[in-house]
Order: sequence, then C-alpha cells, then structure tokens
Amino acid sequence: MRHRSFLLPVFAAGLLRAQASLPTEWVDPDTGHRVIRLSREDGTQSLYFHQNAYSADGRKLIVTTAGGGIAAIDLATREIKPLVAGPVSVLVTGHKTGDVYYTKRPSGAGRGAPAMVYAANVNTGAAREVVHLPAGRMVASLNADETLLLGTYVDGPSEGGRGGRGPGADARFGQPNYEAVGPDGKPMTYADAKDLRLHNQLMAARAGAPRVIFTVNTKTGEVKDIFREHEWLGHLQFSPTDPTLIMFCHEGTWHEVDRIWTIRADGSGLKKIHTRTMNMEIAGHEFFSADGRMIWYDLQTPRGQDFWLAGYNIAGGKRTWYHLQRNEWSVHFNVSPDGSLFAGDGGDSEMVARAPDGKWIYLFRPERVPDVAGIKTANAENLIDTGFFKAERLVNMAKHDYRLEPNVTFSPDMKWIVFRSNMLGPVHVFAVEIAKAAR
Repeated sequence: MRHRSFLLPVFAAGLLRAQASLPTEWVDPDTGHRVIRLSREDGTQSLYFHQNAYSADGRKLIVTTAGGGIAAIDLATREIKPLVAGPVSVLVTGHKTGDVYYTKRPSGAGRGAPAMVYAANVNTGAAREVVHLPAGRMVASLNADETLLLGTYVDGPSEGGRGGRGPGADARFGQPNYEAVGPDGKPMTYADAKDLRLHNQLMAARAGAPRVIFTVNTKTGEVKDIFREHEWLGHLQFSPTDPTLIMFCHEGTWHEVDRIWTIRADGSGLKKIHTRTMNMEIAGHEFFSADGRMIWYDLQTPRGQDFWLAGYNIAGGKRTWYHLQRNEWSVHFNVSPDGSLFAGDGGDSEMVARAPDGKWIYLFRPERVPDVAGIKTANAENLIDTGFFKAERLVNMAKHDYRLEPNVTFSPDMKWIVFRSNMLGPVHVFAVEIAKAAR
C-alpha cells in the first residue's frame, strides 16, 4: 500500500478534486427523503449500532477517522472537530459526563499489551486518564453512571479458528474480509464464509481456555472477574440506565448457541433472555432501548424464513414481537429515543434473508395486532404480544457494498437516522431526514 507521504503532488490534487466532487446533500429520487453527507474525510465511520455515539446534550455525533482517531460532528452546523489522534479504540460517550471514552496502547505494542483508558471532552478534546488495564484485557462498554468498565478475556492460551482462511481485513472498509472454499471446491459467498468462520471460532472457544467477563472500577482501577465459561463471549453492553445490569451474548453461528443473556455487575442474576422453540430458530444483534426498559433483538422462526424484531420487557418479562417482510429484514435494527419508531439498515441478497430487494435504509412504524371485537384471550397477559411494522424506505442503498454494515442510529432529536456507507465509493457518514423533503 502506498503511504500518504509518497504521493505525488498531482495525484494528491486529483484526490482532493475527487473528494470535492462527492455530493454533500441530495433528495433521494426513490424515496423523497433528504440525505446529507456529514463527514468530509474519506474513511470516516459512525460507531457500531449499540454504542452510544451522541454527546449528553444531543448536539454532537462521535465518529472514527481514517487514521483510527476520533472526531465530533455538530449535527446543527455540520462542523467537524478532531478530538483524539489515532490509533485508538473508541468505546462510548458517557451518559453522565458526555465525555468520549477510548482505549490506547503504547506505540508499537501488540494486542496483548497493557492499555490505558482515557476520556476526552467532546467540546475541547481535553483528555484525562481513567484507568490502566492489565495486559491481555480490553474493555467494550461503560455503565450508566460511569463507575464501571466491562470487558472479556481468555484465561489461558487463545486458539484461533480452524478451517478456511482467517477474516483478515478489507482495506477499503476496515472490516473483516471473510473467504473460504466449500465442499464442492468453489469459493463460498461472503455470508457463508462468515458463518463458517464463526462456527470454527465457536468450536475453538469451547475446546480452549475459559472466557471471562470482568469489570474495572473507573475510580480505583479495581478489576473483578464476574463470570466465566467455555463459550465465546461478546457483544458486551451495560444498560443505558441501570448501572448494574449487563447484557452479553454467546457468539458463533446463531442456530448453534443460546445467544442473549443478562447478568448483574456483581456476577449474580444470570438469565437467558430467549429460548429456542424450533430447529434453526435464531436470535441476535440484541440492544437496549434508550430508557433501559426493553431488550430488542432480531428473531427468525426459522432462520431465513420468517422475520421478527422481538422485544423483552426487563422488569416483567412481557414479550412483544413485530413482524417484518423478507425485504425489510436488516443487518441491524434500532429504536428511537422515545421508543415510538424503529429503523433498519437493510441487507443484500447473500445475507440470511436472501432478500431480492433489501438494500434500503428503513423507517418502521410499529402496529399491534388488535383483539377481535375487543375480546381478549383469558391468559393474554402471559402470551407474546404480536404486531407488525409499516415500513417506509428512506435511502436507496443499491450502490452500497454490505460488507460494510451501515449500523443505523436515531439522532437524539429524532429528526435524522445516521448511518455509514460506501455508496459513493469511499466510506462516509450520512444522515437521512425522517420527514420527507418539501417538494
């Protein structure tokens, strides 16, 4: 790969002209919704769909830069302010202080080296040290009152997956590049190769050293191991409102695992959130609602055939399932801050839904299935409350390569849906207005 310092002036000028030629705002002709390009530097990305990426006042969006740094975008003025030089690993913005938390290793240090957690002010970029992490440990989430960090580690030698090529990295998107050859000797699709890799990593995890979930006190640096088992543990999330509630998953091919679990920060209260009732039923890509009352997740009964966004009420256990059509299935879903709307980022024809026309950013309005003539079943409160989504297409993603997942989020004012995309060629961060553009 050619380094930036070796670029000829003429070539550099050509890159700048190409950058300037990318549109910054347009109305999607297929949907009538206004789309804006929030980022200016190629390679800028929004965060993963369940990471809190907005400042406490709702005015700024945290993004990662091409060099692995962090920047803040003012959603009103679109001003971009660099905050942290890369390479670093961004975690979340804190719900209490609004600071953006990230980890950084010493220059040239390997993945297992000790790291430092920092927090940077989203207005000034001024950074403070939070805690040192022991060697071999990294964190992935921060609790609601910013007193605990959450991570996993392998308590012993770590085995890699077996069979097929490792995912490597796709230089264009900064995402894994899954490749494998099937039993017929032909290259697998990207989606099938990813499933094979997940299966191999799951088998390696079950055969290897135990995985451990741990917390770190942000004031004292105290590290506590709270849970261990021979499963591949991931997708760690603290509740956005309950400082002691943790959600995590068993990673792997979804039909092989019981994926969604909660546990308390002291290691008590382990609970499985969804129990499979049929062969090949899958559930995953779980996330909390903004008020912390619900867990939402992608549910398929069975895989690739019937599609739902399923909800679980944490306090009472009540379940709500919203039905989707095949083309409306999305890699990731999200819910608006007030819980009234949902969004999805669509998917291509190779993915689990095999959707022939699924490459769209969607807005979903939930509708409940009413009781006929207002007459309830005697035990209705103990049954799943069902409904369906009324879908509205917001952005045509036909030119997007779904090896980069768009990862939709709602802006705090609920006027925009933010996502990342390569639909113009390079990766950028975009926002689509929920209201239709005036004609």
